[in-house]
Amino acid sequence: MKNALITGITGQDGSYLAELLLEKGYRVYGIMRRKSVVDYGNVEHIKDKINFIYADMTDVISLINAMRISQADEVYNLAAQSFVATSWEQPLATAEIDAVGVTNMLEAIRTVKPSCRFYQASTSEMFGLVQAIPQCETTPFYPRSPYGVAKLYGHWITKNYRESYGLFTCSGILFNHESERRGKEFVTRKITDAVARIKNGLQEYVELGNLDSKRDWGHSKDYVRAMWLMLQQDKPDDYVVATNETRTVREFVEIAFRTAGIDIEWQGTGVNEVGINKANGKTVVKVSEKFFRPAEVDILLGNPEKAEKTLGWTREISFAELVERMVRNDLALVEKEIKINKLS
Repeated sequence: MKNALITGITGQDGSYLAELLLEKGYRVYGIMRRKSVVDYGNVEHIKDKINFIYADMTDVISLINAMRISQADEVYNLAAQSFVATSWEQPLATAEIDAVGVTNMLEAIRTVKPSCRFYQASTSEMFGLVQAIPQCETTPFYPRSPYGVAKLYGHWITKNYRESYGLFTCSGILFNHESERRGKEFVTRKITDAVARIKNGLQEYVELGNLDSKRDWGHSKDYVRAMWLMLQQDKPDDYVVATNETRTVREFVEIAFRTAGIDIEWQGTGVNEVGINKANGKTVVKVSEKFFRPAEVDILLGNPEKAEKTLGWTREISFAELVERMVRNDLALVEKEIKINKLS
């Protein structure tokens, strides 16, 4: 039985990865930050199968302790301040967790168990102002947010420890991946939650930023499988994980509303653009300047050829199915909320 240690285990990716590793017979350890109220997040349903360790990415001593307790054969570093908008408001905290925190985890591994294999969650946001389309492992980086900059440090320090100390370290350059477990602060879940509330009369409209931003969207469940595959190879390396399809926020919105039985049409331009419900003429989408980034990333499109050929990885959930799953999940949650409110 292998031991796996997951940082960020209560998040979207951490929960799907924990499920995958448990299915494969791993003993799973998860790092949690100590809080006054314990929050198991997305692993609430499997918390009894996970061994939790209190530690913090900014405290190397606690990470060394976590390594000693878990004796991990594989470490998956998914902990991050991962909301791009927040990284402008909290750039130093973002750097402490997303950059220095990676070094802390690598030092803990090097100190306790150098034979441990390490996965670093890198991101397509490192490409930022893209230098080539599509982006692959050799495309130059040009991050456009404090989040992207911090993640780039984490990416390079992972490579540096591989080359300097001979550690088995891999970075997965993951493009946007969403799911029913995504937090509501992310635009995709913000959209699907709003659609469910608009459908049930609990909300009038949703405010969004740049509708024409282009992203390469996949499902988290597919992407955690790529993480695991990277650590099963004979040699460590870095891989782009993506769908090689680009979609706009506008397309995401249209499919989301359509899934809920609402057809919309667009009127106006720029910050004056709105989405209108064709059935009743009501405005259900408004564009707001406050949701535009200080430095926009216009298009992200990843080429996963290396991951497909070397790892044998393929995505199984299409873009349309991803959106539909998220909307159906939020419709069910909102309907449950309405029933509870009626009973109370």
